[in-house]
Amino acid sequence: MKTFILIALSIMIMNPNHAQNISGEKLQMTQEEDQIIVVTDKIIHYMIEKNLDGLNSVLDKDFTLTHMTGYVQSRNEWLSEIESEGMKYYSAKKVKQEIKISGNEAVATLHHVVDARIWGSRNTWRLQQKVKLEKRNSQWIALNSVASTF
Repeated sequence: MKTFILIALSIMIMNPNHAQNISGEKLQMTQEEDQIIVVTDKIIHYMIEKNLDGLNSVLDKDFTLTHMTGYVQSRNEWLSEIESEGMKYYSAKKVKQEIKISGNEAVATLHHVVDARIWGSRNTWRLQQKVKLEKRNSQWIALNSVASTF
């Protein structure tokens, strides 16, 4: 068993971007995946901090947020709700993430446990967000996000 662990560790050290655990899951992400996670983490952080300038820096001007109810909200309407605290985000704990990249386009599927007050009702939701992104001038920008439960 010690030999197996030493061989596995040696492989991971020699090629960290392709390291896998015993079940075959990646342990390290590519540079592109890392950049996407940074952007999606910023979105969550900016929502909680009510940082509208920060959100504007990572969201496309035509960004839309589709809520669990199916309601599609424009970027401006969503940011206005955050500013007025019609939508108040208290915390978000990341549970899982998956990134799929195709050229300059990507989809990040994120699972978070989110504590928020939405239009007067505070709850903790198990949210899945499918965030579509596009790389522009070496920066990933969120085009839209679709929320559902997991």
